[in-house]
Amino acid sequence: MFACRLPWWRSSVTCKSWQSGHFVPWGSCQMLTVKGVNTTVGQEQQAGMKEKQMLEDSEMHLTRRDAEALFQEQPKTGNPYLEDTLLQSYLKTHLPLKVLEEMHQNLERFGKRLLNEIQPLGWECELNPPVFRQFDAWGRRVDHIHTCLAWRRMKEISAEEGLIAEAYERRYTHWSRLYQAVKLYLFSSSSGGFSCPLAMTDGAAKVIESLGIPGSLKNAFDRLTSRDPEMFWTSGQWMTERRGGSDVANGTETVARKQPDGSYRLYGFKWFTSAADSDMALTLARIADAEGQCTQGSRGLSLFFLRVRDEQGKLNNIQVQRLKDKLGTRQMATAELWLQGARAELISAEGRGVAAIANMLNITRIHNVIGAVAAMRRMISLSRDYACKRVAFGKLLKNHPLHVQTMARMEVQVRGAFLLLMDIVRLLGLTETNLASEQEQLLLRLLIPVAKLYTGKQASAVAIEAMESFGGQGYMEDTGLPVILRDALVLSIWEGTTNVLSLDVLRSLAKSQGQVMAVFLSTVKKKLELASGIKELSPAAQRAQEAIGSLQQFMTNMGIGRALSMELAARDFSYSLARIYTGRATREPQSRGMGWVGRDLKAHPVPPCHGRDTSHCPRLLQPQCPAWPWALPGIQ
Repeated sequence: MFACRLPWWRSSVTCKSWQSGHFVPWGSCQMLTVKGVNTTVGQEQQAGMKEKQMLEDSEMHLTRRDAEALFQEQPKTGNPYLEDTLLQSYLKTHLPLKVLEEMHQNLERFGKRLLNEIQPLGWECELNPPVFRQFDAWGRRVDHIHTCLAWRRMKEISAEEGLIAEAYERRYTHWSRLYQAVKLYLFSSSSGGFSCPLAMTDGAAKVIESLGIPGSLKNAFDRLTSRDPEMFWTSGQWMTERRGGSDVANGTETVARKQPDGSYRLYGFKWFTSAADSDMALTLARIADAEGQCTQGSRGLSLFFLRVRDEQGKLNNIQVQRLKDKLGTRQMATAELWLQGARAELISAEGRGVAAIANMLNITRIHNVIGAVAAMRRMISLSRDYACKRVAFGKLLKNHPLHVQTMARMEVQVRGAFLLLMDIVRLLGLTETNLASEQEQLLLRLLIPVAKLYTGKQASAVAIEAMESFGGQGYMEDTGLPVILRDALVLSIWEGTTNVLSLDVLRSLAKSQGQVMAVFLSTVKKKLELASGIKELSPAAQRAQEAIGSLQQFMTNMGIGRALSMELAARDFSYSLARIYTGRATREPQSRGMGWVGRDLKAHPVPPCHGRDTSHCPRLLQPQCPAWPWALPGIQ
């Protein structure tokens, strides 16, 4: 005989008696008789081990049975390109036929690769974040940032797919930039955070190209835009220092000291360096004169290029202080770095660093918009599929009118953001190939900060709303849904907060002496005139016209020539521009006629959205959301 002993917290679990073959509570199983067993210590231990194994097997059976009773079917999506009817419709509407045929074939192939290879790698990057090892086993300082195999594979795939190269090879002339943006849009939510180093890599390539690709930088440019995984480089962007924030003019303390050979040595502390495992970086610093003095303010900042490591992999007089413990984007190494004489090359005119790096900021802000739209699309695609599988209150979620209405409002948000993004990359492509008019260049200058500030906020709001559509499952880490939300939260912070971008919008108005606003209004009105001729769009177009009238009245009252007087209204004013422009975009032909919910999800008649959804950011002027039939064309 022996006593059956388990911790007190297991006392409510059931066990199986050897003799009866029935389950009895642990409280009733205090003494068990094992027939034919001698009372030697060894035999008692063997019998105890055998019974323990049987008891654990029984418990596992119960646990498995209980879990099955609570099982929910996992939402799944297919080829992200083929499932995105809005994207396909946009390309079909705008691209020349020959270009469309080539792109369609390549994007369908890329979509398969995303589904079968890239998405699993992205999840592996989330499960295996970078690790920092400061010293080796013998006490030598190594400052090694270890990234997982999946992260390094993402870099190879980025080169193979030409995710940077597409924009600079220009095989589709001005459509090349749009094609690159589409691939990045499909890649972003599956990339395991690798879209961030790609943003800075694209920005660095743009800066070098804008400088005329000097001979000393040709190797760097060729590597940044390479399709060869062995040759491909990624770049960092080191601007934020100990004072933090976007005020680099007053926050940059890094000093550059000129060397006899014409190179420079950089000394300073970079407080927030994303993609710290990159191969090179562009950074701002103040050049010290013979007496060691530096010019303060933006006029004292110059732009430098540096290699992070030499050919042997040794850091370029750089010490890694620590990795940042971030809320999201944990897959990517973000570090604090000491520059202790890092060798660098001056690539801008002295004191013109901010102007030189402006091209990089524009590109990274566009990437920010791409990431925001991609995150919204991913969450909506998953929630849409879940609505076709999840039963609540006796029927599928897709058959609950209120649930479908909520999803419809999210869909309207992502459609507007997507079309705004496509307009921006189209204008960028025209500008880069010298095909853009002066009016188009002005419009691009305005739309970049407007889109970045607006979609950054949209992404967080839509991600939270979509997360709620999964109920408790949306809150579970192993579903992957919290990852999308956490990563989306950085989009309203990185590359300028909402307020900083709002003031940038005002600067664009003041700098152009109001010309940019005239171009904006003219562009919107022309599109609305076309929409007014379509019966089903006419009421919505009229409401947008009324919003434009209110905006113009507001500008007259405030005095558009005195931008500083509008500072308090800058945020709401910028939101108004975004809402009016996206309202104009969603009234175009490519936004109509696609059933976003797919063949199996049909909406019941529901009340129209009156444009007072408080889940999104406050605004000064907002055209009313269209009635239900317009908001969801194709749904019966």
